[in-house]
Amino acid sequence: MTVDELEWFVVLAETEHMTRAATRLSISQPTLSRGLARLERQVGAPLFDRVNRRLRLNVYGRVLLEHTRRSLGELDAAGERIRSLRDPDHGSVRLAFLHSVATWLAPELIRGFRIEAPGVQFSLTQAASYELLAHVREGQADIAITGPRPDAEDLGWHPLHREQLCLVVPRDHAAAALDQVDLAAAANEPFIVLGREFGLRQLTEDLFAHAGIAPDIAFESAEIATMEGLVAAGLGVAVVPAPRPNRAEPNAVYIPLADSAAHRELGLVWHEEVARSPLTERFMGFVFSGRWRRAPAD
Repeated sequence: MTVDELEWFVVLAETEHMTRAATRLSISQPTLSRGLARLERQVGAPLFDRVNRRLRLNVYGRVLLEHTRRSLGELDAAGERIRSLRDPDHGSVRLAFLHSVATWLAPELIRGFRIEAPGVQFSLTQAASYELLAHVREGQADIAITGPRPDAEDLGWHPLHREQLCLVVPRDHAAAALDQVDLAAAANEPFIVLGREFGLRQLTEDLFAHAGIAPDIAFESAEIATMEGLVAAGLGVAVVPAPRPNRAEPNAVYIPLADSAAHRELGLVWHEEVARSPLTERFMGFVFSGRWRRAPAD
């Protein structure tokens, strides 16, 4: 059955009159009759009762009418959504990002772009780095802000920001007054870390290996803020990105790590093999240009 035949059926069901339906549809009555016959053959049942040369929608027809209206409505909605996605001035960008950039980098990109394109909306998702990559690969997000850079040929990457990694310690810790610290100096400390599936945990493991230490893992967390809170409570130390202004845990001290590899690179990720809407391409071009860094503050 074609979309045209379903639309013809709806009009015929509303008029219950072959001639009036054909006139409304601007088609010939024989064409409409043949379309109805094909539709009835496909569903395997008559859709109308013929009474004195008039049509009356029967029980089968009422079932098909209910589902046809719903299906045509979904098709209309899909078409409208596609038209919206292809409009670089309107529509929605599906952006996913790390929890740790939710208060600064993601809002900066969004705010800057909406200055240039105020009609654009964003569909947002927060997740861990491994989940973000899955969202992009599975088509649940157009692009994602994550880090570190994924080692995958199917994913594109554009760097946005490099974060210094720090050893965060309780405020009364013996190392709290240092300007810089070697990670090896904390070899005997209990560590609060992220779970093994997180990108920052992978970076931390590399730093442990480079420093030649096998850390005592006191707790595996799912959030950097939780790690910092547990450090402040005296349960251990942790490796975390340097906090943004006014975002630091007040009862902890952040000491930059001396290792030259002690940084996390954040960037934009997309699927290389998936076609992107003009709106998504426009947003990516805005990000690549760096204009978001110059957007005026609210």
